[in-house]
Amino acid sequence: MKKQVIIDCDPGIDDSLALMYALASPELEVIGITVVCGNVPTDAGVENARKACRLMGREDIPIYAGAQAPLSRALVTAQDTHGEDGLGEAGIPAVSEAERAYDHMTAAGADSDLPEGVRFLMERLSEGKISVIAIGPLTNIAMALRRRPEAFSNLERLVSMGGNFKSFGNCSPVAEFNYWVDPEAARYVFEYSKVPVEMVGLDVTRKILLTPEMIAELKKLNHPMADFIVRVTGFYVDFHKIQEGIDGCVINDPLAVGYFIDRTLCSGIDAYTTVETEGLSVGQSIVDEKGFWKKPANSRVLTNVDAKRFMRTFMAALFGNEAEGMVR
Repeated sequence: MKKQVIIDCDPGIDDSLALMYALASPELEVIGITVVCGNVPTDAGVENARKACRLMGREDIPIYAGAQAPLSRALVTAQDTHGEDGLGEAGIPAVSEAERAYDHMTAAGADSDLPEGVRFLMERLSEGKISVIAIGPLTNIAMALRRRPEAFSNLERLVSMGGNFKSFGNCSPVAEFNYWVDPEAARYVFEYSKVPVEMVGLDVTRKILLTPEMIAELKKLNHPMADFIVRVTGFYVDFHKIQEGIDGCVINDPLAVGYFIDRTLCSGIDAYTTVETEGLSVGQSIVDEKGFWKKPANSRVLTNVDAKRFMRTFMAALFGNEAEGMVR
């Protein structure tokens, strides 16, 4: 049976690839997309989610704008990494009004002060069992959890691309971007989630590399999705070369989708995790691997990944037999 999921995201280059992967996967029924501020402001993220849905022929999927700012601090975007438009300044055409399938929540009742994306999360969770794949800052999730914690009793799984355990950070020496943008939200979700947070952090996502060889193979396909990936990742490749001295680019977010579908792609540990909200280490995810605090495990922290098998699965989901031999 297909698993019903909501994708909570901040598209973003790799978020867009993750959306493509989720929409191409027969194992998933994406019942909605909620957008949070992070890589780009929320409105730009909504537009990029629309572009991904249009590319996949899934304009029917509702997209809801969520939080415009972190819970208690100013937003710092990653437009230096993803481009001002969030898609590598690749000139992807805007989605016209006629192409949009953007639903609106009724702004009524006690929750009318909350963004549509947050209300959508609460209402769908109140209706029954679903899972959430969160590949941006956890602001929307924290706002929904604060307002209607009883709805989260229906949450089957919460997979979060964020954090880092033993890997170094990507926006500070110790912090991963999604948790650094809104550490208060990340801390709240880890503390109060009704299910363990499945943390797909930099320890595993750093190993998911779109190489120059793969990009060259994508160029040969003459396929709209392949052309999109090549166009939007050019900016990202340049950033990774300058910032991290690597060829190609790390595509973090698709791994969260792949792991949701197939847990055997990754292994990890169960532990109590929290997120630092102050000082030099703000945004750092602190994993109590050895149980010093004697607190029950509230997370599954991924530590190892079969990167080649993931990339083969990812490419096969998008391109079928055409992806044969692309990942060596």
